[in-house]
Amino acid sequence: MEGVVDLPLHGGHVPLWLIKLMKRMAKAIVEIIVIEEGPGSLIRKLSNPLWFQALNNVTGMDWDSSGSTTVTTGVLKEVLWETPELGVLMVGGKGARAKRTPEEIAKASEALNIPYSVEVHLVKCSRLAAKVDSSLLQDRYVLYHHSMALSERGEWSIVQQGMNTSLKLARRYHWLNPPSFTTEPHEGVAGYRHKGILNLISRESIKVQRVLLDLVNEKPVKVLSLYAEALAIASGVKPLSLYLLESGTGVVAETNDLTYYRPLPKPSILLKSLDLAYEAHPHDVEELLLIKGVGASTIRALALISELIFGEKPSTKDPVTTPLDPFKYSYTIGGKDGVPYSVREEDAEKVIITLEDIVNSARLGDREKLLALKRLKRLKLCFSK
Repeated sequence: MEGVVDLPLHGGHVPLWLIKLMKRMAKAIVEIIVIEEGPGSLIRKLSNPLWFQALNNVTGMDWDSSGSTTVTTGVLKEVLWETPELGVLMVGGKGARAKRTPEEIAKASEALNIPYSVEVHLVKCSRLAAKVDSSLLQDRYVLYHHSMALSERGEWSIVQQGMNTSLKLARRYHWLNPPSFTTEPHEGVAGYRHKGILNLISRESIKVQRVLLDLVNEKPVKVLSLYAEALAIASGVKPLSLYLLESGTGVVAETNDLTYYRPLPKPSILLKSLDLAYEAHPHDVEELLLIKGVGASTIRALALISELIFGEKPSTKDPVTTPLDPFKYSYTIGGKDGVPYSVREEDAEKVIITLEDIVNSARLGDREKLLALKRLKRLKLCFSK
């Protein structure tokens, strides 16, 4: 089953009393997971949009709010740094905190005794995930939040979020150490589906990626000339040169809808980026993305050339996919804004005390309560079938 989770942009703040409850609830939950399944399990769970949303709802946050990302990751970050013995830490955050991710990775690596070579790799993964969701996937959402969870074994997952201020919606991207950063790398994307986006991470766009790489390794002046031709075609003009291909049968690409390329950069600005890329001589798309000065507008311009000059059209399919609606988890203790009902502090306290008791018993070697919790979970699954 597939579905969509809308994440409206919500303002305001979470009251302090609720933050305290959320922290205690989150701490108990992550401790049980790590004690029972290990640090890697928590890393994997955070990469699942459904599980992440359910955790948000269980702890009392709005079920459909953009704050479900920023507040939940913020709470987890505090909890994990307070309990480094769990072997999992979270870095990054919203706005300026996201930009400090590399230095926080260094701090976390020291705390978890992660080797320097792995630390360097983690910083690279963090940068690539951000560049992919802002340059290779151009879906009209601007990234403003980036959090990475990492374990003492170097395992990692990333939760980042973009906003569309005109639609007043947010979109969340989940990552888990993918085999490829440039071909369908997400564990999941939660948000509202759109038509006509520039999706260069789709398998349907692999040929376009090759064209992009070939273009940046050509002399910038030549690429700029191709860009001028593409702009002419986009405006309705069909240059004669397009009909003089080696085969003798020129084919001009269709230009019915090119909205996913807007806005396009000025030639003078594009030339600067092309010069940087040509000097760097990238061997693959990952290397291209990591070149400072090569961003979304450069990728858009090159993709336009790919489609209108070379006939290789990128995918425009939205990668949003979230298996189930996690709204039901809001019934655990309620939600901040009163949906489905206001947070019931007494109920939350009872749940938290029970979970904390299970954690403390497990730490002391008494695993009976933990096993009872698992049996209860299995019983619940039987009744729900």
